[in-house]
Amino acid sequence: MKILFLYTEIADYFLAGCKELINKAADVHVVRWQVNQEAPFQFNYPNGLNVYDKNNYSGIRLLQLVDKINPDIIICSGWVDKDYLAVCKKYKNKAITILTLDNQWKGSLKQLFASIISPFYLKFRFNKCWVPGELQKKYARKLGFENENIIDGFYTCDFNLFQNQYLKNRIEKEKNFPKRFIFVGRYYEFKGIRDLWQAFIELHNESPNDWELWCLGTGTIDPIKHEKIKHFGFVQPKDLPHYIKETGVFVLPSHFEPWGVVVHEFASAGFPLICSNEVGAKTAFVEDAVNGYIYKAGDIQQLKSKMKLMMNESSEKLISMGLKSVEKAKKNTPEIWADKLIRMISK
Repeated sequence: MKILFLYTEIADYFLAGCKELINKAADVHVVRWQVNQEAPFQFNYPNGLNVYDKNNYSGIRLLQLVDKINPDIIICSGWVDKDYLAVCKKYKNKAITILTLDNQWKGSLKQLFASIISPFYLKFRFNKCWVPGELQKKYARKLGFENENIIDGFYTCDFNLFQNQYLKNRIEKEKNFPKRFIFVGRYYEFKGIRDLWQAFIELHNESPNDWELWCLGTGTIDPIKHEKIKHFGFVQPKDLPHYIKETGVFVLPSHFEPWGVVVHEFASAGFPLICSNEVGAKTAFVEDAVNGYIYKAGDIQQLKSKMKLMMNESSEKLISMGLKSVEKAKKNTPEIWADKLIRMISK
């Protein structure tokens, strides 16, 4: 079977899924945009994966490439790339064409407009819609896709990579749980990074303790200076094991986060989790007061209270919460993701 992805920004977790597809004897092709310089990932492509740089293909040349591939199924990242849309329009009756989206339905003017034009625009190009989870299904329905043509679980993570870290570090963390929060993401206002810094500093000022905050990422916000907050800049996925080993609780304080694969990753690595209610992935991987805590985005006092709960928990309780995170992370692995796609073709 021939599978074509028309992608914007690829990531390691996507390549992990492609590797599983290739293992299942699929012929996989990926057209992708250039790497985002704000997140300069270095990729190791799986053997057998066919990758094409979108910059090298005009609209006509892209159609010629797709004709040559003659795919059974086409998966398209959103509707921002007009050349991609032209391919899907041409192939809608020749192959299964799937739209992917990760935005939650908010009822904004932009989304309302999209829902109005979708029957005359998107539905002429796509048979199905593949979304990460429940919050995105509502948007897909608003766009006119029937329930039977909406598939969830679009985002997975490199589960084996992160679970192996959990297995490798479990005994050591049981002996000496790392009193360190970790944030992984871009230093932007919508990520809530300033909220996290303020909450952490206030907790230390109110009650000095041994906990630290490690932050991995770069962006437009300058790193704050504090003796208990460490900044490590952008970190390649292959270098994450060191930081996973040395930290204990993951925090994602985003004001806007349609999904957040990083939540799935740190759940797989056995971390208790703190997420704002704007993080889409919370619906799949965070159960409040079971394996983590959910708070109202932007509410620094609520964030402080959740961080304080973690700081006051016993190591045994934090380890138990991490184990529950791993169990939730097993809901969608690259193998499950690949099997789901192959079933779409088989039907």
